[in-house]
Amino acid sequence: MSNKQTILAITGSDGTGGSGLQADIRCISELGGVVTSVVTSITIQNTLGIQEFYDLPVMIIRKQIEAIFNDLQPQIVKIGLIRRIDVVDMVAEMMRKYHPRHIIYAPVLTSTRGDQLVKPQVFSAIKEQIIPLCTIVLEPSDLPPVIRKHGQANQLSAALAYYLSCGESINEAMLHARSYLSLFPKGYIEDSSRSGELYNLFLEAVERFHRLYSDVAFYAEQLGVSARYLGQVTRHVVNRSPKSIIDERITEEVSAMLATNKPLKEIALLLGFSSQAHLSRYYKKQTGKTPSEFRKK
Repeated sequence: MSNKQTILAITGSDGTGGSGLQADIRCISELGGVVTSVVTSITIQNTLGIQEFYDLPVMIIRKQIEAIFNDLQPQIVKIGLIRRIDVVDMVAEMMRKYHPRHIIYAPVLTSTRGDQLVKPQVFSAIKEQIIPLCTIVLEPSDLPPVIRKHGQANQLSAALAYYLSCGESINEAMLHARSYLSLFPKGYIEDSSRSGELYNLFLEAVERFHRLYSDVAFYAEQLGVSARYLGQVTRHVVNRSPKSIIDERITEEVSAMLATNKPLKEIALLLGFSSQAHLSRYYKKQTGKTPSEFRKK
């Protein structure tokens, strides 16, 4: 994927890095995207929750948006936490003025502890002013059920923004974003042990290189460990081999492409298979179905 369009994330700051702008920047950058940011609110929080907010004045937020658009002209905008009606009005005005190609709204209404972050009257203004301008509005049902937790909705929308920035259609981008998230275990964000960190780095490497490399040795070399040690880590964390994780990600990528109108020969070429027949054999081994059977279903 080349010629990526600039992404602008408009949302609050999360000092823990589990959500908010920090998570957006990390996720999009790890995927290889170009991301800029506008801060709407600064939170005082830790892993136990949010203690306090400081909502930036509307003029400061406006100047941030104008500075980014005037210079970098982002075509993908991801909107998250907005807590004031005057900010809602201004953001809608800026979106109408600059008219980016895609606007994603990822609602941030409550914390993981159930605390209300956005008042009902503010969300009413969002529904009236911002949502009609959006090409995509994420709902809780968009998340794979096993990963509905702190930061994961944020990651889904960030990944979606990245794939849209690569020129994919909305359907293709959503398939890729969901595939990206479904690979992560429940402990992905919080696991800070040596094994957990190495496992997370392995997942990130697989996401970045799975279209080019399928051998465990390559990923072990990227991480600076032996293939044997990498296998010990993945079995310790999720009781799976590195190869099964790599194969699962490649299979998800094939399925996502099969769900589009791409010819099988083109998919094989994009994913590094030696031939269409090689791809068919691989896919049937992984799923029990041929690509043709998958498409019929």
